[in-house]
Amino acid sequence: MAAVPNRPAAPQPPHLEVPPDLEAIYVNLVRIAHSPSELVLDFAHMLPGVVPAKVRTRIVMSPLGAKLLLRALGENLARYETAFGEIKVPGEVSLADYLFKPPQPPENPPPKSA
Repeated sequence: MAAVPNRPAAPQPPHLEVPPDLEAIYVNLVRIAHSPSELVLDFAHMLPGVVPAKVRTRIVMSPLGAKLLLRALGENLARYETAFGEIKVPGEVSLADYLFKPPQPPENPPPKSA
C-alpha cells in the first residue's frame, strides 16, 4: 500500500472581530482612482436631486489587495447567483457607452410642420 503524502493544511481566513458599535453604511456609488502604488475607493450614497453625492467611506488599497478583492467579489457573486439566480443589470450599458456613443435620434420624432 502506497503512503499518502502529507498535504499542507488549507490556510484559514483570519479571525475578524466586529465591534458592536460598528455602523453599517449603505452605498450605491463608488468612485475609483489610482496611483502607481494604490487604489482609492470612495463609497458614496447618492440621492435623486441631491448634489453632490456624499462620500461615506474611503478605502485605500494596494494593487495586489484590490486584485484579490476583485477575485473574492467574483467568486462570491458567482456563489450568490448559483443560490439565488442571475443578477440582471438593467440595459447592460457601460460608462464608455454613455461617453463615446453618438447621440441617437428620438424613437418617435415630432411630425414636421409645413
